[in-house]
Amino acid sequence: MNKQWQIELEKIIKDKKRLLSNPADLLSYGFDGSFGQYQPERVVQPINREEVADIMKLANTFGVPVYPRGQATCLSGGPLPVRGGIVLDTCKMKDKLTIDSENLTATVSPGVITSKIKEAAEKEGFFYPPDPSSAHVSTIGGNVAENSGGPRGLKYGVTGNYVLGLEVVTPQGEIIRTGGQTIKNVTGYNLTQLLVGSEGTLGVITEVTLRLIPKPKSRVSLLVVFDDLVASGKAISGILSSGIMPSAMEIIDQHCINAVERHKPAGYPVDAAAILLIELDGHPKAIEEEMVEADRICREIGAREVQTASDEEDQKKLWEARKLVSPAIAKIKPTKISEDATVPRSKIPEMFERLSEIREKYNVELVVFGHAGDGNLHPNILTDKRDQEEMKRVEMAVSEIFESAIEVGGTLSGEHGIGTMKAPFMEKELGKIGLEMMRRVKEAWDPNDVMNPGKIFPQDGQTKLVLTE
Repeated sequence: MNKQWQIELEKIIKDKKRLLSNPADLLSYGFDGSFGQYQPERVVQPINREEVADIMKLANTFGVPVYPRGQATCLSGGPLPVRGGIVLDTCKMKDKLTIDSENLTATVSPGVITSKIKEAAEKEGFFYPPDPSSAHVSTIGGNVAENSGGPRGLKYGVTGNYVLGLEVVTPQGEIIRTGGQTIKNVTGYNLTQLLVGSEGTLGVITEVTLRLIPKPKSRVSLLVVFDDLVASGKAISGILSSGIMPSAMEIIDQHCINAVERHKPAGYPVDAAAILLIELDGHPKAIEEEMVEADRICREIGAREVQTASDEEDQKKLWEARKLVSPAIAKIKPTKISEDATVPRSKIPEMFERLSEIREKYNVELVVFGHAGDGNLHPNILTDKRDQEEMKRVEMAVSEIFESAIEVGGTLSGEHGIGTMKAPFMEKELGKIGLEMMRRVKEAWDPNDVMNPGKIFPQDGQTKLVLTE
């Protein structure tokens, strides 16, 4: 039977260049941006919804696992083929990118690169706000599946806030449409938002309808320097409680600052305990007042220096350096474990203190950056997976990061998703019944468990994170 489904798959994908079985190709599709390596049996690259539907019908008939995948920038193990089967690569599905100026929407294929949507919208005078750090390489299909965020999530929300409608192939190979072009839609259950963030466990996204908004008239950025990490956390709450709503507010700790400056100097102060990057946008006069108020608040709380960048080129440099943090810290040690524990904004100072304690307790290379304005912190641990003793300490440190986030009223993930990395901790956040209700949804949509199995839900007996072999 195993051989039979592969024979049938060749009848669906007749272009052999889009049906991969070479060991080198299979190896390259066995990992993502997180931790772990798995081997699929076949990789398929469909070019339209009909091919996707036929693949899913085949998989459902033979009980073959299917793992949807975009550019594999996922940091939680979302597309990993943990049970072999088929990796369904949607990157060749990129023919549609249509801007509807009258309805302020964009209709796009799942393989379209996220930054291309933003560029196309801005040409028409519109704005697509979601901006994950991987926007220049990640696909919109993957962004929707993971409900990706980014720095502008503070003011504008995440990907899911802009998804109006979807075309999806179900695990049984049926093609359905949810939502549409309208801003308001309360007809029955909101299947669109159920599918957003479902991490490929409920279906394959084949088209997305996105909401666009008018482009802000003006933008200015502030770089705020602190000699105390906890004080920088207090400044975040101070600014937001004053009535100012920045479009982005990012935090970078000293370890990350130094990594960036070694990687590609950006002029960040290497002696600072932390810096805040604050972006304000909107009407020019309103921004002027907010800029003065934000400066005052930061200085009162203990900021050493506040720099203003109103020139477009200067702002670009500031934010390009922020996007270099992840690749820069990856040079510290060969293995990078990236997390995104999210906490209530009022708990950011406490979470900083806990992270500092975890760093000392387990003697690990732990650095912190992230979207501090919405409490979405990115604690990263740099290690070497070949060092088994260190990896044991890393496992305990990561577990304690998750537990600390939940204890202060936070969540396991703000934008990276659950995937394989955080599944063992799901019950701790949701409770036994809450997790069971999610399982029931999965079982109703995918009774044969062929759609990205092994994700989100802890496997039998899985109660803790395991990074070591």
